[in-house]
Amino acid sequence: MTQPSAPIAAIAASLQRERKRVGLSLAEVARRAGIAKSTLSQLESGTGNPSVETLWALSVTLDVPFAQLVEPARPSVQLIRAGEGPRFASDRADYVATLLASCPPNARRDLYLIMAQVGEPRRSDPHSPGVVEHVVLAAGRAMVGPIDEPVELHPGDYISYPGDLPHTFEALEPDTSAVLVSEHA
Repeated sequence: MTQPSAPIAAIAASLQRERKRVGLSLAEVARRAGIAKSTLSQLESGTGNPSVETLWALSVTLDVPFAQLVEPARPSVQLIRAGEGPRFASDRADYVATLLASCPPNARRDLYLIMAQVGEPRRSDPHSPGVVEHVVLAAGRAMVGPIDEPVELHPGDYISYPGDLPHTFEALEPDTSAVLVSEHA
C-alpha cells in the first residue's frame, strides 16, 4: 500500500521554530532524540521523510505535542474525509497514524485514526511525562496498552493508559482500526 508523504514543509518549519525556541543546536537536538544529525538537517530543510518514531523522539526532545510538529495551521471548520489527512507510517510495524485534529491553543490533546495490520506490533517508547493515551477500537481486534500488560480490545472497547511508559498496539485481525487521543499534561 502506498502512503501519501507527510506534510514535509510544515514539519521543517515546526522543527526549526521549536529548536530555536528551546535554544538548542541541531547537533544537540539530534543527540537528545537519538537520531543522526544529518537526518534532522534533512527534516529541517524539508527533504527528509520521517517515520513516526523519529517524529515522536523529536516531540519528546523539544517538549511539544507530536501534532504541533506535523500539522500546518487549519481553518476553524475542519473536514478530513476517510483516506485524507497527514499520515505517518511506522518503520517497525504495518501501522499508520493519521492526524485528525491537533491540540488547539489552551488544550492539550491530539486525535489520530490508527490503521494497523497483523504482523509486527507497534511498540512505542515513552512520550513526554504526563501523557495519557485513550484508544477506542473501531474495527478488528488488537492488543493495546502498556508493554507489560496489554489488553485485548474488540470493536467499541475503550482503554486509557500512561503514554509516558513503553506501550504497544498489535493488530490481531487484518484492517484493524482505532481512534487514539493523546492527552498531554
